[in-house]
Amino acid sequence: MLSRLFSALVPGLGLSLALAAAPLQAQDADAPIQMLLQEHGEIIQKSSRRAIQPAIDALRDSDLPAAKLVLEKWAAREMWVEEATGLFVFAEEVDRDTLRIFDFADAGEIAEVPDEGYDQLKPNSGIRALIGSALVKFQLSDPDPAARLAALTALERNGNESHLPVLRAAIEDEPDAAIRARKERIERLLTISYGETPADRIAAMEGFRGDLGVDARAKLNPILTTKTEIFAGEIPATRNIARTLRPGTDDLPRMAAYQMLVEDGKAPATLSDEALLSAMQDNLADGAVGGVPVGQLSDPAARMRAYLALAEAGTVPPIPTEAEIDAALAAHSFAEVYAEPNASVTSAAQDVLKSIELQVGLNQFFDLSLDALSLASIYFLAAIGLAITFGVMGVINMAHGEFIMMGAYTGYVVQQVIPNYTVSIIVAIPLAFAVTFAAGVAMERLVIRWLYSRPLETLLATFGISIALQQIAKNVFGTQARPLTSPGWLDGAWVMNDVVSISYIRIAIFVLALIFLGFFLFLMKKTRLGLETRAVTQNPRMAASMGINPDRVNMLTFGLGSGIAGIAGVAIGLYAKVTSELGSDYIVQSFMTVVVGGVGNIWGTLLGATMIGFLQKGIEWFNPSNTLAAQTYMIVFIIIFIQFRPRGIIALKGRAAGD
Repeated sequence: MLSRLFSALVPGLGLSLALAAAPLQAQDADAPIQMLLQEHGEIIQKSSRRAIQPAIDALRDSDLPAAKLVLEKWAAREMWVEEATGLFVFAEEVDRDTLRIFDFADAGEIAEVPDEGYDQLKPNSGIRALIGSALVKFQLSDPDPAARLAALTALERNGNESHLPVLRAAIEDEPDAAIRARKERIERLLTISYGETPADRIAAMEGFRGDLGVDARAKLNPILTTKTEIFAGEIPATRNIARTLRPGTDDLPRMAAYQMLVEDGKAPATLSDEALLSAMQDNLADGAVGGVPVGQLSDPAARMRAYLALAEAGTVPPIPTEAEIDAALAAHSFAEVYAEPNASVTSAAQDVLKSIELQVGLNQFFDLSLDALSLASIYFLAAIGLAITFGVMGVINMAHGEFIMMGAYTGYVVQQVIPNYTVSIIVAIPLAFAVTFAAGVAMERLVIRWLYSRPLETLLATFGISIALQQIAKNVFGTQARPLTSPGWLDGAWVMNDVVSISYIRIAIFVLALIFLGFFLFLMKKTRLGLETRAVTQNPRMAASMGINPDRVNMLTFGLGSGIAGIAGVAIGLYAKVTSELGSDYIVQSFMTVVVGGVGNIWGTLLGATMIGFLQKGIEWFNPSNTLAAQTYMIVFIIIFIQFRPRGIIALKGRAAGD
């Protein structure tokens, strides 16, 4: 019974196995793409970087629909060749021993087969780069804009002469204006290097006159590269000469020129110490060299006599005389020769580069000015509180920097509680004002109000308080820098072009400085506190006789200045390290800002911050490697400035100026 059952099942099982092993479709060996692959099959299978280019070019220029698929699978190492027939397929691995193969002609599945009958093509990185360049033709016309942009990026890196006609054809049908502009720019860049005629190359260069892009300079600079060459007699008129070099000048010292002749095989070598020593060692015989006993060879003159004797005997090369050196130099011309043979092309490149350098210089000045304005806004924020306490009240508060530090640490603590950086900064700004306002009021009530008429004691007392506050901060937060993280929308920079950019944090600080300028002007000109503060500043006794409480005004004014310093600390902490010494980095600049601008005048503080910011950035531009020296020169300049204008840029007038 079992035998009858087995006999009945075997034919069905065999039929099933046969159907499973049969291909889903037969491979089309006569398909145009397969015939093209067979034509170049030998070099494709060898995968030689030097020999593979004709096969890649043939696929790229074939206009066959399957050419793109072949190049993509080849680059991805998914192309295989059947050993028995030499037909090419692409495949995916089912398991370690089985492949699912596909026909290039229609991308249809052929069958699942053992991998032992197929060889995988594994192009190296050089061949994959060539394939990637060939794929650019197809990617430039891809419906997906991202694919077209990726192709343009590849052209920017590895574009060559073969890409020019492909790129020009792709420009006409480009629907996206931005991508079209980028294609046109890359086309001009490639034309500079690979244009058919000098006129085409010069026309492409003219399109970059005054352009700030680094890519334009990267294409133009190689045209002006030079190499020093030696010519027998006069320089040929056919060579594109950058400049002629004359031996014996700073550009080409006499012996350097002669050494070039020696290295080029156009003159005998001079005698070096190594050559002299080698000659002595090689020609030692019977205790003498050239008739000079070994015992005398410690004398340089004796060694020279020995060498001259050897040269006269023809044993060693003769030493060229000064006259022979001069004659050799006179018989040759030296020049720096452009790598580009066409003089009109190099002349156009020089002209365009000059226009670019002019624009780069102007934009670098603008970028430096933005940096200076950014630094000025930071100094203004740091000094505006001091302008109130020192400029208006006349109190020398050496602890002003520590109020900045307290504001920064307040922002850090808030971020530990509120993880959302945007919300935490919004909360930290008023909270920092409240904390430092309260600390300023406490300091004024406990210390400052007893020392209003004693400036030296005020300076010493506030200096001691600053040291105490720094130590408290170290005990509470430690000595390591604490992070005060800016919101994500402040990351990065506003890039205007390849030369000019400014970080969003600096822009935010600049806007904050303008806001505080407006707030301070409104407070001093439009509020009762501002009116009372100005009255007490000008004449405390007269203000008191009019019903104003000078003590209350001084307390609130000192607290206001301290609170503004706290807000400045939050802003500064967004880009500077938050440590206990944070305020020390800004206290000197804050005092200089107030003094240079004019004590007691907010517009003077603004001008002082601007002058110091521009001055420091200007000095750093001349000496970028040493910022400490820049600050030193800045302090020296300010000392000299105060000698000629002791009351600052904007001096107080009237009775307040005499106090």
